Amino acid sequence: MNAALPHVVTSSQLPAWRPMREADLASVAALEEDAHAAPWTHANFHDALAAGYSAMVGEIDGVVVAYGVMMLAPGEAQLLNLTVARGLRRRGIGRSLLRRFLADAVRLGAEQCFLEVRASNEGAIALYSAEGFMPVARRISYYPGVGTGEREDALVLRRPLRQS
Repeated sequence: MNAALPHVVTSSQLPAWRPMREADLASVAALEEDAHAAPWTHANFHDALAAGYSAMVGEIDGVVVAYGVMMLAPGEAQLLNLTVARGLRRRGIGRSLLRRFLADAVRLGAEQCFLEVRASNEGAIALYSAEGFMPVARRISYYPGVGTGEREDALVLRRPLRQS
């Protein structure tokens, strides 16, 4: 676990949200390393910022506890990463960040949002389903395996953002 995180693990407050900055990348990469079997690297986050992707961090008491990255293209958004520190999951933080991204996508003209999620990630799938995402495809052996070396499928989820 991120060494700077234990003092906020019991917090019930929602983070203060702000755009991700280059200065956040070491903290974000460390949290990513703790949270994912196949984590993004510091360079991946740097490249996302350099490309102009929408990237947010959430802080509690000055400590980054959540972050996300969304790419916008004409008519659509793709959520690339949404992560909450292990000790703070299931407290509405991920939902809060997801809703911020979706509101930004609508404001910027996106008509739909896509994302990929590990087929085994039941918590994330439940969150996305509750927020209106529906499965539209399955990418076979998309993610690197966890422990066994066997690769894992990704579910591709879609949510319409505008009513026709």
